Formats: sequence, C-alpha cells, structure tokens
Amino acid sequence: MGEKPNLFKRVLFGMFNAINVSRKIVINLLFFGLIIIFFVSISNDNEMIIVENNSALILDISGDIVEQKKQVDPMQAFMNEALSNNDQPPEILLADILKVIESAASDKRISSLVLKLDRMGSAGLTKVNIIAQAIDKFKESGKPVTAIGENFTQDQYYLASYADDIWLDPNGWLVLDGYGRYQLYYKSAIEKLAITPHIFRVGTYKSAVEPYMRDDMSEQARESNQLWLNDLWSKYKVDVAEQRGFQVSNFDETADALVAKLEAVNGDLAKYALDNGWVDSLKTRNQVELALNEMLGVDDGDDTYESVHFRDYLSLLNLEFPIHHTFSDNVAVVVAKGTILNGSQDPGIIGGDSTARLLRDAREDDSIKAVVLRVDSPGGSAFASEIIRQEVELLKQAGKPVVASMGTYAASGGYWISASADKIYAAPTTITGSIGIYGLMMTFENALRKLGVYTDGVGTTEFAGFTPTRPISNGIAQIIQMNVNKGYQDFITLVADNRNMTTTEVDSIAQGRVWSGAKAKELGLVDELGGLEDAIVAAAELADMEDYGTVLIEKQLSPTDLFLKNVFGQASAFLPESVFELSPIEKAMAELKGELESLTYLNDPKNIYTLCMSCDVQ
Repeated sequence: MGEKPNLFKRVLFGMFNAINVSRKIVINLLFFGLIIIFFVSISNDNEMIIVENNSALILDISGDIVEQKKQVDPMQAFMNEALSNNDQPPEILLADILKVIESAASDKRISSLVLKLDRMGSAGLTKVNIIAQAIDKFKESGKPVTAIGENFTQDQYYLASYADDIWLDPNGWLVLDGYGRYQLYYKSAIEKLAITPHIFRVGTYKSAVEPYMRDDMSEQARESNQLWLNDLWSKYKVDVAEQRGFQVSNFDETADALVAKLEAVNGDLAKYALDNGWVDSLKTRNQVELALNEMLGVDDGDDTYESVHFRDYLSLLNLEFPIHHTFSDNVAVVVAKGTILNGSQDPGIIGGDSTARLLRDAREDDSIKAVVLRVDSPGGSAFASEIIRQEVELLKQAGKPVVASMGTYAASGGYWISASADKIYAAPTTITGSIGIYGLMMTFENALRKLGVYTDGVGTTEFAGFTPTRPISNGIAQIIQMNVNKGYQDFITLVADNRNMTTTEVDSIAQGRVWSGAKAKELGLVDELGGLEDAIVAAAELADMEDYGTVLIEKQLSPTDLFLKNVFGQASAFLPESVFELSPIEKAMAELKGELESLTYLNDPKNIYTLCMSCDVQ
C-alpha cells in the first residue's frame, strides 16, 4: 500500500529536480551571457577609434532615416541583432547624420566626404533635402565630396547628385521611377468574407477609408494625390537637374523614352546612366579604391587611404565632452513623430498623454521661454490630437510662444496639433493638410453566421452589449455620423480661428485634401517655408530672446533601461551590420499586414480618426 505514495513522491521529486536544474541552467546562461557582454564592452576601450590626418569620412548610412527612433527593449534588440532576427529595418537619426557632416566640415583631420549610400533605406524627399543642404555647407569648406555606389535608389541618388563626382559600378543600375501612391483595396474581399464595414466620414477628399468601400481609387482622391505628388516630383527634378547641370526634361517619365535610350546602349543600365549625365564615371570596386587612393594620397608603406566610417565618427562625437553653456533662457524642442494614438506611448509613436506630458514639462520649466513642436506625423486619434493641442494652448497662455515645425508629414492629426501654434513652418515638400474626419469599425455578424455562430441576449437600452459580433443599428450609425460631422466642424473652426480665415474658406481647401508644403503656404495653412533651425530662430524671436540655448525634451529612460541600453548598445557595436532587405513578395505581404494591423492599434475611444493614410509615398 505504501509503494504508490512513495512512487508519487519520487515522481514529484524528479519533476522538481528537473525544473530546478532547468532554472539554474537558464540563470547561468543569462549570467555568463552578461559577463561576456561586459568583457566585450570593456574591450572597446582597447580598440579606440582614431581619426588619422587626411582621412575620408565614409558616410555609409545603414537604415531608415527618422526624426525620432522607436523605443525598443535594449536586450531584445541586442538578441535580434546577434541572431540576425531583425524584422524591422534599423533606424538612423536625421540629427546624427547632420551632426556628423557638420563636425567633419570643420575637422582638420577630415579631408573629404565619401557618400556610400547602398544601405540607406527610406527617408523621403524632405529629409534627404535637409541632408543635401548639410552636404552643400560641407563643400564650402573646400573639401571634395564623392558619391560611390553599385546601385542608387531614388532617395540615394538625390543625395549623390550633391557630390562633386558620382561613380557607379559598371554592372550597376540607376533608374528614377518618380513618386507614386498605390495601395491595396479590400471591398470585394470584405464582401466575400461577409464582413460588414461601417464607415463614417466628412470630406470629399478624405480617402483614408476608401480601401474598405471601393476596389479602386476614387476620382477625387486621384486628383488630390496627383497634385501633391507632382509638386514633390517637380522639386526633385529641379534640385537634381541644378546639381547635375542639365535640363529637367532629361528625366525619363515614359517607358518608350527609357526603352529608346536603353536600346542605344544594348540594355546596359550603367552605360545609360553615364550617357544620360546621371553619373560621371563607371568604376569597379577596385577602381574606386585606386581612384580614392590617388585623390586622397597614400603615405609610403600604406596600402590604402585613411578613412573613418559614419558609425565610428558618430561614436567619437558622442563620447566627447562638450563645453556646456548655462543659459537662463532656452527654446525647447518637442518631437511628435509617428501615428497619434490615445494614452501614453513610447518614442516613435505620438501618445495623447505622453506627448502632452512633454509639452507640460516645457510649460512648467522656468528656463524654457519658447517651444518648437517638431511634427512628423500623418495623424491618428482625433481625441489624442485634441489633448496635445490643448497643451499647446496652455503654453501660449503661460506666455511661451509655440512654433510648429513640419517634417515629412504633418497631415490630418499632424495638422490638428500644429494649428494652434503661433507660427507654422513647413518644408516645400512637407505633406500636410488632409483636414478631415472619419470613423471606421467592422462587424462580423454575417461572417460568423456562415460558421453557425450567433450573438443574442437582452439589454436595458438599445446601446447595451454592443460587440463587433452584432450589427450596428441605424440609430447608433446616425449618432456616430453626427459625432464625425461635429469633429469635422471642430477641425475647420480650429483652423479658421488660428489662421485668420472663415470656416467657409477653410472648408474649400479642407475636405480631407492633401497639399505640399509649398502649396499649403500659398493657401495660408502654413506661415513660412523652412526647417527646424528656422523654427527655433523664429521661436526665440517671438520670445524676445537673443542669447539662448536649445534643449530637447524627451521621455527619460528608467535607470534599468539606461543600463541595459549602455551595456547591450556597446556590445552590439561589435556585431556585423545587418542589411534589411525584402523581396517584392515580402514587401507586398508586409504592406498588407501593416494595413490590416492599423485597424487594431488605432485606439481612439470614439473610433474617430483624423489620419492621412494616402500620405505614404512609394
């Protein structure tokens, strides 16, 4: 009789030992992993980066260029990089690129700038134009700029055009495909799946919900999108043509024109680029090395020219201890980058609560006399946008002027949070406007019915127990549409009150229509064309400041996150840089996944959004 209890005890004891041993193994692996990382970090001191005299700065940007990086768990990011398990492209701060170029211009050890842009990801015309201006200032130092590449994408080539010389690999390619806005449409798929979309919108041109109600782009959306895309393409062509010294007519915008030129060079894309004036010469990797050796000069005994790469040079700049000037008066910069969501969000996403908190911090800091709100957002939650805008109003009431500085996007909710600023700056290529409101939700009662699943019950009112598994009644639909109508009226009234316009005037340029920054200035939606620095100067002038500092107000990392970031960040510097490349099929699937996921992460409490989904340029 006692054998069974003893057997039971032995089994339990064995299970406990197995769990305990597994726990110790996991803990030991983590412990020794941290020890290894620690020693790797220490070894960094033994491999100091030294910038030799007559060095070339290699601007080898790897990743997407952003105004603000998304916050990621430092340990997870390290493990992803170590295991080559990255599912997102790396991000490079625009400010870091500008800092490197500006510092190199005055660094006597740096004799030239080499643009090696093969791994540069998405950026957008507004950001590459800002970098191009920095390259132009670098050239004023008298140091040469050379662009080298095996291939050039459109954004990469825009930067390359600002170089003194462009070298392309003989087997490389360069085709400029212009700007387009193409997206997926789901109406037929939704019907086949028996999903019921409930769409509420105001604005003839508010096309964010069109993919769920059509299988193609409406004529209104086509007209609106074509206008601002033409503005961007015209800016691109004018800038590149000016740098390369040819006419804007040199751009091949039809397949027939391109085919004719390619036939003349037997389909050789590199030769086409050379003959068409896009590049200055064709050079293999070895020829590039030899040419740079000759240009920079190689000391006796050296195999190749001295150089320092972007990432290494940036790390040196970040290690330097600058002289801190103590200013009693400061202009604060608050970055609002990403989709606008309700609540508190990490950097890289705008949170109604978290971004409002940053603005409140600026309001409560006596040393801050003015604020620049740097907006790079297509919009999002209407409720969260209003929470942020209210903080802008409170700053103004506190006697602190606010200047909005628009980056690549400041549309829909991005314009909403900018509208109350004392002054609005935009780049000529900023995508802005999209003043409109919509509501969107899906119900699945018909889809579930096909599976034999039903929802039924009782409630004390018509509104009780609403779920996506039940249909929306006409009464509830009317209530939501009235709320959307009110939201649109609030939006155009807000713009009218702050832009010295009537609501009728605003409505005529609103209706969800998207504009370029240059056109928005003509229409009165922005005050001046310029960048972040222009906005900072304007904010200081509004606050009557001559001697002032600039401070960035951002979310502070916790001590734990800061420690992990420092440890894992140093260790990851020794890992090979990963290249984020997707096949065309993977890109299409990622786009589909992203658009469907947008239905789940948008979290406005009333399901009402001011979001420009057509602002993504391809």
